[in-house]
Amino acid sequence: MAQAMRPNTAGGLFASDGKPHPLQDTLLAVTLALGLTAFISAQFHNLHLLSSWTGLIGILTGAYGQWVSVTTRGRFGLILGLGLSAVGFFLGMAHGGLFGGVVD
Repeated sequence: MAQAMRPNTAGGLFASDGKPHPLQDTLLAVTLALGLTAFISAQFHNLHLLSSWTGLIGILTGAYGQWVSVTTRGRFGLILGLGLSAVGFFLGMAHGGLFGGVVD
């Protein structure tokens, strides 16, 4: 009968503890959006400014999100966003960097 005492955690998409977490959900959404933008724009050499800056901001946002996160589901999405941001940032740095250097 121990399973009858467990709370239902399938209610929310990100809040596995059943409580609302607006700051953590916002950081998750921003990190994923920045990560996708950085990763996609890093595929083009002439968009290195966009990919490097969005990647850097995504890394910082995701790191803060990891610090304040309280749910496993939120952390999973933050790790995906952090990975995409890091790849976009490093490719943007390889293609020209944060301040517009030209690399052939």
